[in-house]
Amino acid sequence: MSAAEHRAVAIGASAGAIQALLQILPALPEDYALPVLVVVHVPPGRRSELTTLFAAKCRVHVCEGEDKQPIEPGTVTFAPPDYHMLVEPGGTISLSADEPVYFSRPSIDVLFESAADAYGPGLVGVVLTGANEDGARGLRAVAEAGGVTLVQDPATAYARAMPQAAVAACRKATVLALGGIVEALLAAGTR
Repeated sequence: MSAAEHRAVAIGASAGAIQALLQILPALPEDYALPVLVVVHVPPGRRSELTTLFAAKCRVHVCEGEDKQPIEPGTVTFAPPDYHMLVEPGGTISLSADEPVYFSRPSIDVLFESAADAYGPGLVGVVLTGANEDGARGLRAVAEAGGVTLVQDPATAYARAMPQAAVAACRKATVLALGGIVEALLAAGTR
């Protein structure tokens, strides 16, 4: 994997997300070549502290997604609470208040499916720890578009249901511990 082949990373996580992401996102170098789009299931009606938490720990720029915001390399963009975050073909973010998917808004599936449409084989999709099936259908869409599919080893996940569902839906996904996911993302986005 090289940055020339890849155009974006999409990550989805739920229960145990913060601990998993704290092992991944701070490892990205300041000059990371790819945009990183992240959905974490955050309860509606609650202000997300993810941007504040990760901005203090990451070398890349960290922000919360806004409607029509350009998607930038070397930037981690978190979906805001209670909005689906989608990738528009022109390389911007779109926010939607459509119905929850697997009781979740933002939905990992919605992000992954739109990103697969926009980036095709240039997308790296990553499903991490979580307690439902959100992300499984989306990861299959990434695979069908020719993208790279990575799943946290369920045995190492705080909550196994989401990575197990992703592996079942996407049999060709590469299953890795968090350290292996870090190595794969560094290889994909290092100039």
